[in-house]
Amino acid sequence: MLNRKSLNPDDGPVAAYGARLRSAREARSWTQEQLAEEMECSSQHISALETARKPPTLHSARKADEAFGLLGTAPESFERAYRDMKNGSLLEGFPQYVRHEARAEEIRLFEVGLIPGPLQTREYAAAVEAGYVRRGAISTEQADQRVGVLVERQAALTRDNPPMLIAVLDESCIRCQVGGPQIMAKQLMHLVEFASLPNTALQIAPYTMGELRPFNRLVNLLTLTDRSVIAYVESQTQGYLDRESTSVMPLVRTYHQLQTEALSQAESVALIEQVRKGIS
Repeated sequence: MLNRKSLNPDDGPVAAYGARLRSAREARSWTQEQLAEEMECSSQHISALETARKPPTLHSARKADEAFGLLGTAPESFERAYRDMKNGSLLEGFPQYVRHEARAEEIRLFEVGLIPGPLQTREYAAAVEAGYVRRGAISTEQADQRVGVLVERQAALTRDNPPMLIAVLDESCIRCQVGGPQIMAKQLMHLVEFASLPNTALQIAPYTMGELRPFNRLVNLLTLTDRSVIAYVESQTQGYLDRESTSVMPLVRTYHQLQTEALSQAESVALIEQVRKGIS
């Protein structure tokens, strides 16, 4: 144990994979030699995987799933994690965020241009990914993977004792028509239904906020069971998970300012209904 290498799962997908493999092994009280026997490989190979010195292969991921009794399609399977890395279907940092999100006590979302994932209908999500396919950014297989991850992500948020889910959407989210009139009208109706749930809050940040809108791109804030808060933000090419209170707490304060300036939930629902009725 003196030579145990500290591994930060937020360092990247390979590090996150290694940390998960180590955590699963230790939960069974297995040594690396015992896991190696289960996976039919060497203990040196297990060590290299756990310390991110070697990336996983499809074969080793499937062997890990066999060892831990996971199905290849399970959201927490090692094969899924491998395919996410191999195919690049998800931004770096996002799989780690989703695992935290599934266990969070409170989730605060802000988005510009698109309805955020937890609030999307399946048809809307598929239309978004179809756009990436048409632009040649991802393959059809990757688009299907992304929609599948979203469905699993949404299911985790409807568990017993679900988290408080707070969403502030820029007005562009409800005015940018995705997938055609029928899909968009259904999506807007879904937002209205979302706002009526006991564990949700929905506000629109109207265009009239102008320069008072503090964020220009996606910002997600998670309050965990220990009351710590982590943030997830994205650039065009990368997601970033931040645990440092010195940088996260200013985002929390700014989010509160955003809520103060945004429309009330009643006003927001009225605006959504107005936009929905205007879709032709």
